[in-house]
Amino acid sequence: MRTFEQISNLRTYLRGLRQERKTVGFVPTMGALHAGHLSLVQRARGECDVVVVSIFVNPTQFGPKEDYSKYPRDMPRDMQLTSNAGVDALFLPTSEEIYPAGFQTWVEVTEVSKPLEGALRPEHYRGVATVVTKLLNIVQPDIAYFGQKDYQQFLVVERLARDLNMPATIQMVPTLRESDGLAMSSRNVYLSEEERSAATLLSRLLSTAGQRVLAGVTSAQTLRAELEALVSAEPLATLEYIELVHPDTLKPIQTLGEGVTLVVAAVRFGKTRLIDNALIAPEGVAPPRPRVSKGV
Repeated sequence: MRTFEQISNLRTYLRGLRQERKTVGFVPTMGALHAGHLSLVQRARGECDVVVVSIFVNPTQFGPKEDYSKYPRDMPRDMQLTSNAGVDALFLPTSEEIYPAGFQTWVEVTEVSKPLEGALRPEHYRGVATVVTKLLNIVQPDIAYFGQKDYQQFLVVERLARDLNMPATIQMVPTLRESDGLAMSSRNVYLSEEERSAATLLSRLLSTAGQRVLAGVTSAQTLRAELEALVSAEPLATLEYIELVHPDTLKPIQTLGEGVTLVVAAVRFGKTRLIDNALIAPEGVAPPRPRVSKGV
């Protein structure tokens, strides 16, 4: 595995591979890698000739009261995991390499970034869109891989790639879960033993939503109230939102059962904020496979 800290060196390396007509798969991460990240690497390894992973804790997507300084970091472990997973190139830029002195250009995706996470974290997706645009320009992959757990982030990246005519295919990979259903996340390490047990509530909420729709519930308001009651019953949980929205636009859905619905939730367990989502559908309507947005 080759490691690169400078953009120019990584570009030189990739230029040689493209001259050999090698296809490039790219997995952008913020490190603190877990099996969920490695499932993205595995998908890239199976579909591309060369796999590039970036590790960069992006400061511009953290709000002033969020956990940038405390975000989990373990570079020696991450390097060992990526090497074992067959990664060809690991990109480890500094903040100064990504945001040099005088930096003043930002990318904003105006609609799908507004609700849900965007409503609570108004600067978050500007930081995400900007850094992902830069990384896609630097690596210029054939396929870039993102996890379904951050569904809204995928929609933001999908839209910016399409609107800016980026040639990369943007591919969603299903959320990887622990044996008890908890979605894998770098922030899970913050949870105490009691909070970790309580956090399984998130996947149970999603499962309940799917079961209730299959049972014939059609009122989104009714189902949301039921799900909110489940959160209220857990003393270690603090609800930020549960929404039932259209999977393409993230606009609220009032009537269930007419197609696929995205259920998305954000809940705090102690001080740890976790998000999760699921695509649910009535009987006879199969939830779509994870999205793939072809490059343009």
